[in-house]
Amino acid sequence: MTRKPTSGRSRTNDPAGVRKRILDATADAFQKRGYHSTSTHDVVRAAGVTAGALHHHFPTKKVLALNVIQERVAQAVDKHWLEPVRSARGAEEGIRTAFEQIATALDRSRTILGCPLNNLALELCAADSEFREAIEKIYDNWRKVIADKLRADFLGAFDAEALATFVIASYSGAIAQAKATQSTAPLRTCAAQLAFHFRSRQMPKAQMPKAKAAHASKP
Repeated sequence: MTRKPTSGRSRTNDPAGVRKRILDATADAFQKRGYHSTSTHDVVRAAGVTAGALHHHFPTKKVLALNVIQERVAQAVDKHWLEPVRSARGAEEGIRTAFEQIATALDRSRTILGCPLNNLALELCAADSEFREAIEKIYDNWRKVIADKLRADFLGAFDAEALATFVIASYSGAIAQAKATQSTAPLRTCAAQLAFHFRSRQMPKAQMPKAKAAHASKP
């Protein structure tokens, strides 16, 4: 009886599963080493697939990277930021929860690798318009979710888009410092400062004078 050759690479008829493994392995490699330092050979080996399978799903490394940004990086932002903000009773609570959950998870990890979106933005956006547009789309959606929550909580007290940009910039800077120092202290410091900013400068709609609240609620 002739035995079939064995291999660590996938040869099963499961294209969806193969594609998922490729994306997962690539996202992990980009987070650890970056786009330029990750080769397609690295991906083939990490995903346990053949080079043919990789190129069947993703003809070029750039196509692969764009799919990672659109599917895996966007998914990470949604899970760790958008969902906590959407499900919170208010914007301040959602933002605080996002910071705290990320900091707590990083405290349990051995290495702080930074924000996947921020890492790729710094590496790719200046040199390639397609990468820039894909990454900018995620930032735009992130900003919109926060701004929408702020507008639901506060009526005319501030520019919601500007404050949402400030929140994201605070997080991006904090996670970059956390990566540099291998400490979550910058994240917790920025979270505390943002909370102070909300408490000291913003007036909830429930506390606004009735005339101003009525005016702010008009289209």
